[in-house]
Amino acid sequence: MQQRSFSIALSLFLGASLFIAACNSKQQSQSEGQTQTTQTPAPAFNADSAYQYIEQQVAFGPRVPNTPAHQKAGDYMIAKLKQFGFEVTVQSFVATTWDGKKLNARNIIGSLNPQATKRILLASHWDSRPHADQDSVVADQKKPVPAANDGASGVGVLLEMARAIQQAKDKPTVGVDLIFFDAEDWGNGEKASGDTEKESPNVDFVGFCLGSRYWARNPHKPGYSAYYGVLLDMVGAKGATFAREGYSVELAPSVVTTIWQTASQLGYSQYFVDQSGSAITDDHIAPNIIAKIPMIDIIHTNVLTGAFFPAWHTDNDDMSNIDRNTLKAVGQTLLQAVYNE
Repeated sequence: MQQRSFSIALSLFLGASLFIAACNSKQQSQSEGQTQTTQTPAPAFNADSAYQYIEQQVAFGPRVPNTPAHQKAGDYMIAKLKQFGFEVTVQSFVATTWDGKKLNARNIIGSLNPQATKRILLASHWDSRPHADQDSVVADQKKPVPAANDGASGVGVLLEMARAIQQAKDKPTVGVDLIFFDAEDWGNGEKASGDTEKESPNVDFVGFCLGSRYWARNPHKPGYSAYYGVLLDMVGAKGATFAREGYSVELAPSVVTTIWQTASQLGYSQYFVDQSGSAITDDHIAPNIIAKIPMIDIIHTNVLTGAFFPAWHTDNDDMSNIDRNTLKAVGQTLLQAVYNE
């Protein structure tokens, strides 16, 4: 009888404990669910539209500075930004290459809410590399790169973001500046933009990122500053993986955390992998070091080898590399990050 009473008491105790635990678990789940859904609704990013903007750039031909294709592509981007209601600033400059050539270059800046003091900077380079030095076919190594992924993909994502914001009922409350850097890809062929030999970033590397260096020393508006910046580089290939780029983690760790957490909450962790990556010399270095803007780089690298996507700096960097799912992951993540501000 005592054993039975004890069993009954134990059963009642266990039942009550399980009930309390279930309630606590439900409350915790509801709380976690609220955390996941507190993001400000952002407009939908249309990957088909972004794809078309990339396709149009490639149709002009390789956008090598001092060529008609380069001029036409720049004019196209300016017209699109104006069409989407952005205030446009064209920063013309002459860039001197490592081999002494003079490039007639343009940094193209589109600004939303130009009066806002809190600003977000989003950027990509828009020029094409003048020679496909990484091509396996020797005869093709002197050809200019079509640059569908390495250049046009980032521009396409940013143009679609501009269109989506214009069409949205609710606009971001922060200022947004889209900067298309020119003359990024005219390096000397001995050092690529994946210069991982230096232990700390150096703005005096050979040949690359001429447009971002010029802008950082000569911002389009005196005293310009931004809350943070994000650079897009090679963001359109199928199955792309974006590790946490080394200099980004060193110079702007909180921005890396913000973007990667936003991507995770949206279900894009297969692209924005939670893994440390190589330190890449790219267009985010000068804004960090010279302009003192915490800016990160979303760039496609192989998480196992650290190499860039297979068609990098080859004649094969064409539209066959571009995948709408990757464009959606990047564009929707950035739109959400902007609206969260």
